[in-house]
Amino acid sequence: MRKLELVPPAEAMARLRSALRHVVLPGEAIPTAQGRDRVLAEDVRAPIPMPEFRRSTVDGYAVRAADTPGTLRVVGEVRMGELAADALGPGEAMAVPTGGNLPPGADAVVMAEDALPGDSANRITITKQLAPGENAIQEGEDVKAGEVVVRAGARLREQEIGGLLALGITQISVRRKPRVALIASGDELVPAERPTKPGQVRNINQPMLAALVARNGGVPLDFGILPDRREAFEEAAQRAMREADVIVFTAGSSVGERDFVPEVISGLGQPGVLAHGILFRPGKPTLFAVCDGKPVFGLPGNPISTLITGTLFLAPALWLIQGAHTPPQARLVRARLAGDVRSPRDLEHWFPVKLRLDDWHSADLALIHEAYPISTKSNLIFGLVRADGMACAPIGVDHLPAGAEVVVRLFD
Repeated sequence: MRKLELVPPAEAMARLRSALRHVVLPGEAIPTAQGRDRVLAEDVRAPIPMPEFRRSTVDGYAVRAADTPGTLRVVGEVRMGELAADALGPGEAMAVPTGGNLPPGADAVVMAEDALPGDSANRITITKQLAPGENAIQEGEDVKAGEVVVRAGARLREQEIGGLLALGITQISVRRKPRVALIASGDELVPAERPTKPGQVRNINQPMLAALVARNGGVPLDFGILPDRREAFEEAAQRAMREADVIVFTAGSSVGERDFVPEVISGLGQPGVLAHGILFRPGKPTLFAVCDGKPVFGLPGNPISTLITGTLFLAPALWLIQGAHTPPQARLVRARLAGDVRSPRDLEHWFPVKLRLDDWHSADLALIHEAYPISTKSNLIFGLVRADGMACAPIGVDHLPAGAEVVVRLFD
């Protein structure tokens, strides 16, 4: 019987990153408005300055700063969406709305409430000294023409989409979404929609991982449920190498007689298996591989193990091959344990917790919450359903007492 050669989780991920350092998916063109969470494939330069013209930040009067304080003659009005009809001369002012274009000759704007009525209908008195540029935005103050505004590898958020569209950039090049083959196995598995017989269980790992893949920029490919026969594994693996960018086996990665995944993966390409077995709970038999430029995972079959290892190891790999410099960051809070946690000293142990939060929307990262450890087993999925997040007992720690401070990684 094979034995696992256990390595720390961080080392396994480091091996994976090293093997994938030159792997990145090709680019494709999409409408900018559809770019949320896509990874930019090329630097984007501003074709124009932003803003394109000098504009007012307040409702008031465009003036020459050198003419203030003093009484000025109002010579006209700038309408929104239009240019000023004339340039501004010495001793003159022009009414301008917020966002309105500044007329030539003006270099500042006095707020309407700071402009007192003068001695006639077309005069105003300004009692304060304005500085050049006050209450005004200059052409190119935000972005200069030709400037790189978003760099390749950026994961696009709402603000990048808005900024690119403001520059008139309606098409962008992004990395193609990784296609992820999800291969479940086990003679005991049946599709979730089918009734079970004694000894059978519903396949929930595949749909859970499909949701995780989609949330992390990928396209899940359902490869069905394999029987516990080696030829079935080999056929599915070869098909996945043709059709997918990432391959994920659930179950079959341990060291039993029906665990065919390690041997099958070993024959898929170079460099092959990078780590088989990690110092991790739940998920010690997790397998990491890269075969001819494609990440391949063997995840444990128990649902909690599958989802936690998928979250911590598969999801980062999906962003890695998309070339993302800014993958989504986990939401973390500090908490004190409301009960003891026993942990295997030689493993990095992640365990689910339920939080008591007085204010879920608090922006105070220093706030300490209470975390109630959830006692569960790795094949009981509702241990995670009841949880708000998970905390970690690092390698070398076998006991976290009640009152110990932990960092909780929140589930979305």
